[in-house]
Amino acid sequence: MCGRYAASRRPEDLAGIFEIEKWEPKESLDPDYNVAPTKEVHAVLDRPLKDVEDPKPVRQLRKLKWGLVPSWSKTPEGAARMINARAETVHEKPSYRRAFSTRRCILPADGYYEWVTGKQERDLEVEGRKKRPRKQPYFVTPADGSVFAMAGLYEFWRDKTLPDDHPQAWWVTCSVITTEAETTPLAVAPADGPHALADIHPRMPLMLTPDRWDAWLDPARTDPDELTSLLAPPPAGLLRAYPVSTTVSNVRNNGPELLKELEGPEEGTLF
Repeated sequence: MCGRYAASRRPEDLAGIFEIEKWEPKESLDPDYNVAPTKEVHAVLDRPLKDVEDPKPVRQLRKLKWGLVPSWSKTPEGAARMINARAETVHEKPSYRRAFSTRRCILPADGYYEWVTGKQERDLEVEGRKKRPRKQPYFVTPADGSVFAMAGLYEFWRDKTLPDDHPQAWWVTCSVITTEAETTPLAVAPADGPHALADIHPRMPLMLTPDRWDAWLDPARTDPDELTSLLAPPPAGLLRAYPVSTTVSNVRNNGPELLKELEGPEEGTLF
């Protein structure tokens, strides 16, 4: 799954990486080292501009809220539960299939955090222990330092309790698409810890390599078979994972120190 990630690149940097044609200073967000559900996040998308006669899609950097609200939803209350969409079923689930057809985006990140689900923890749960063990967080990021481009979907939702001219009348929300975690060896693995992403957690965000960005963002591509082929996992061996401080577990903590690599798992945590 993807429940927390880091996004520290400035809009001007993202504009160069993704060949952004349009972005507004008011859409800019400060670096965020602990992005949590319902927060505002940067998203790259191809969409025609408002109040412009030319219907040609324009590559934009937009500010969306993480946690998708389907257009048909009566309230936005379920957004926090819809932060992830499974690649295996995204084309058929009522909440996601329309967005999958024409409203796809890329959510730029430095990488994502995942808390290990180890054998010891499962054994404790089987034994009926009431106290949950402390999990060790890991940061997963491209080994070459490049952007982690997460495949995403976005949707529009109209708050009918507000007038048309109200600034919050329309919500634009998004989800991260996830897939099965890689079982192949990491490009760089910690000496004392997991050697594959599947050793940390069975799911991971779907990372899009640059050769798929244009096809994924193109709203003219609506054929389900063609789109499903874009959900294939990236080549193995592109990612590294390393342990970070358990302070990231508290969403109030935010800063570059959360990305600092530890020599090994913190004492008292599980792997």
